[in-house]
Amino acid sequence: MEDVKDRIRRLKKERNALILAHYYEDGPIQDIADHVGDSLALAQWGEQATNPVILMAGVVFMGESVKILSPDKAVLLPDLDAGCSLVQHSPYEKYLAWRRQYPDAICVTYVNSSAEVKSITDVCVTSSNSEKIIGAIPKNRRILFGPDRNLGRYLSKKLDREMILWPGACEVHILFSARRLFELKSQHPKALVLAHPECDETVLQYADVIGSTKRLLDEVANNREVNEFIVATEHGIFHQMQKARPDALLLQAPAQGACACNECPYMKLNTLEKVAQALQDMQPQVELAPALIEKARASLTRMLAITRGEQVTWPQAFAE
Repeated sequence: MEDVKDRIRRLKKERNALILAHYYEDGPIQDIADHVGDSLALAQWGEQATNPVILMAGVVFMGESVKILSPDKAVLLPDLDAGCSLVQHSPYEKYLAWRRQYPDAICVTYVNSSAEVKSITDVCVTSSNSEKIIGAIPKNRRILFGPDRNLGRYLSKKLDREMILWPGACEVHILFSARRLFELKSQHPKALVLAHPECDETVLQYADVIGSTKRLLDEVANNREVNEFIVATEHGIFHQMQKARPDALLLQAPAQGACACNECPYMKLNTLEKVAQALQDMQPQVELAPALIEKARASLTRMLAITRGEQVTWPQAFAE
């Protein structure tokens, strides 16, 4: 009898599909994917792929980004309920009202946002490229940053750029406990603390390295002088970290309360069975109106252009 992994491989070949998976997915899904990466890498692979079908093992906004950049491709998502707390905390109408208050500002929006929010955004960022993109904005322009206030606050302080912040936060990263992290570090004094900038400032103060999921993975893979790491981000990244450094002790930073670990409940909605079913049925697909795709594409293409080192032009005022 054909097992689920063999079924996925067969269907992928039949559909000429490319499977992309985020680092926060469960290990078996990462292992079946053609590419595993953070939000920036997934967007780039999706845009560059020649396959007519892209299966995104991630959350809805990631599938939307691929669809916006490649509207002619069929973009499958194993579970359309795989949302994101940052998307939920930045509803379009409220974000639009906020945007209207500062028509002369450059609106910078974390890629963890809906297609509708991207359509009223000047440039998107990921945690991997955010510093480069903020650095490309003229110093005389005001900056709106949303929807993650922690990432915005971190960038504002590090780059010495004043920002008007949207009050959103990732429900996974804000659960890490600074007090319990301090206690764990005391028990493992030789461990390097790695943290994602979506964490609260109280947690980041204990971090030796702050960066995107890819940056944290690279630190574990390449820093051979350290054998113990305390990691403050979603647990799925440990799958790739352990493969890169089977000799290292990896500890997830502790959460508040009784929970011993932080996992994104939306990422974990995806399963191998759902991946196989999506390839079989060619459903569910990410569907976006052509007019919305056209409006949202500018923020993503500007992001990718700056990431490649290209010069871009900035709008002088917000135009709906």
